[in-house]
Amino acid sequence: MAMRIFLAGASGQIGQRLIPLLVEDGHVVGGMTRSAAKTELLERLGAEAILCDVFDRDALIQAVTDFKPDLILNELTDLPDDLAQIGAHAELNARIRTEGNQNLIEAARQVGSPKLLVQSVAWQLPDGPDAVAVASLEKSVLAEGGVVLSYGQFYGPGTYNEEQIPAEPRVQIDRAASLTVAALDAPSGVVVITD
Repeated sequence: MAMRIFLAGASGQIGQRLIPLLVEDGHVVGGMTRSAAKTELLERLGAEAILCDVFDRDALIQAVTDFKPDLILNELTDLPDDLAQIGAHAELNARIRTEGNQNLIEAARQVGSPKLLVQSVAWQLPDGPDAVAVASLEKSVLAEGGVVLSYGQFYGPGTYNEEQIPAEPRVQIDRAASLTVAALDAPSGVVVITD
């Protein structure tokens, strides 16, 4: 069944792969990005570009209300382009998983609680802000009757692991996108997306 899908994090590595697959399946995709420079890319991929920052709660609620989604797909992360900088981004990524996710949940509640699918990780994170944020994110999504997408480490073109295959759990990024589309109808719970 064709749906209206609000895709947060649409310009990220998995978001860019999801848009054409979702459109091909007949869905209308509202692709959210906080970068004005990426709206043209999202439109080229087939999404209706939505310029909004997940941390601007009121603007986000308005954007979701205007789009009227049947489903909200949260693929937001705040990761650096350079893997060596990932430790320095732990607090930023943790904030997007807590405050950003909570803002999306609030926006969903304002429009009648469409189904939520939210990105998480399939591996054990070291103790720290990101590990706490992931646990909080998963608990809040499940409390809303949503689906936690528990991804393995991405590898393939455009990922941190372009040249080498990472340790398990892992998933090739195009396969991850296909498996995500297949999970749209999943019941509330955790869906593990790995090779």
